[in-house]
Amino acid sequence: MAQAARRNRLLPWYIGIAVVVVAVIWVGYKMFAGGCAAPTAVELIVLIVIPVVYLALMYLTFASQE
Repeated sequence: MAQAARRNRLLPWYIGIAVVVVAVIWVGYKMFAGGCAAPTAVELIVLIVIPVVYLALMYLTFASQE
């Protein structure tokens, strides 16, 4: 039998990165354009920390697959 082509296990992670980057840009624009009254620390957590943690956990999930 011919070997089945293996797909990249991290492809969903790459797609997830694209989706997260677009979402962060959109939310950042809405915060900036709307004059968001949230403190800077909260804005940074929403725009940087949460997406990075999500992407790290998603990477670990896909990288641990056999």
